[in-house]
Amino acid sequence: MALFKKRTVGKPGEWYYCLEHKKVEEGPECPAKDRFGPYASRGEAEHALEIARERNVEWENDPRWHDSAARGSEDD
Repeated sequence: MALFKKRTVGKPGEWYYCLEHKKVEEGPECPAKDRFGPYASRGEAEHALEIARERNVEWENDPRWHDSAARGSEDD
């Protein structure tokens, strides 16, 4: 008996952005490695790449994610 049941149909109301097909889909249609989500709305999924860019900038500029030793060596 399998420990995890593969979900073949998505849940209504879960939205994803497929990176391979460059489209929004309701419920996961494509493999997890090719998508962002889930998002609460279609509109949010449509902006998935923009959201990811904003989060990357926040992460790159967040001092909590960079130790002071690494930052000190860049200044030398």
